[in-house]
Amino acid sequence: MTLSTTRQAAAPQILDRCRELVRPALVESVRRLHPWHAETAAFSLGWSGVDGEPVPGSQGKGVRQALAVLGAEAAGGSGLDGVTGAVAVELVHTFSLIHDDIMDGDETRRRRPTVWKAYGTGPAVLAGDALFALAVRTLAEVPGPTGAAAVRRLSAALGDLVHGQAQDLLFESRPWTGPGAVLPHEYRAMATEKTGSLLGCAAALGAVLAGAPAATAEALDRAGRHLGVAFQAVDDLLGIWGDPQLTGKPVHSDLRRLKKTFPVLAALASGHPAARRLEALLTGAGPLDGAALRRAAGLVDEAGGRRAAVTEARDHLRAARTCLDGVELAEAARGDLLTLIPFLVDRTG
Repeated sequence: MTLSTTRQAAAPQILDRCRELVRPALVESVRRLHPWHAETAAFSLGWSGVDGEPVPGSQGKGVRQALAVLGAEAAGGSGLDGVTGAVAVELVHTFSLIHDDIMDGDETRRRRPTVWKAYGTGPAVLAGDALFALAVRTLAEVPGPTGAAAVRRLSAALGDLVHGQAQDLLFESRPWTGPGAVLPHEYRAMATEKTGSLLGCAAALGAVLAGAPAATAEALDRAGRHLGVAFQAVDDLLGIWGDPQLTGKPVHSDLRRLKKTFPVLAALASGHPAARRLEALLTGAGPLDGAALRRAAGLVDEAGGRRAAVTEARDHLRAARTCLDGVELAEAARGDLLTLIPFLVDRTG
């Protein structure tokens, strides 16, 4: 096996280890919610069905949980030092997904109904609010200066996340081309905030709670933000070309919604002749049918959008690694982070 293959094989084991470390505290935290919100949260986390009965099998990768645990270990602490941060970011992540699905009108996630579809919009909004409040409370209860520093870092990340979400929604009302068009660098800034802020916060929170110097936490935060852009670029690729059996979403789902994603924006900005044909297709009257969606996906590829998104992901993976190389970290945890980072981007669902 090559080093790359070995790392790919080891990454799921790292995620499993971190999930197992965090799960008891996360379960205990959710139990503190109002019973109605706790049931809704358990459904969103993949622990139970709408009837409240436990659901066996995977409940998500636990990426943010792992980053918090590894951030603590990288700072020279124990993985247990990062558990409270892992719980907080997982609660925030779950809250953001619940609200995102409402805003986007998405009816399925991970091949199951979304929370608002299963329980109604009102209960879903309330559950998201409850998770948000619980996340802040979780960190606020950490004694001493590390708790206060953790709350400040989570609050800053939340501000960035909401700002990025606002930008993403505003992109929908802007034209595909012309002076008001969304440019790739604007999308990159949005992804840094919407996706990268919480990934960076997760890694940095683990370090903060382990008592790391500010420079260490900042380096981990920057690495996580770069990882977020790479993660989003791959997510955008899967939203057009992903296998529905693996992604849990219909093929061409982002194109069907006319969502302004990185491959499409890069294709339109390329100056390639296919970009003009793509623009005409996207701005035509009425929704795109199956044939039009296949044609649009082909034009995005022909104009270089698919290749640009792959390059974007690789560039930000390199930047994330550079951030880790620029600070002193515990060697074993650094190795786990370097194993995990490419695995999170080289995914099919």
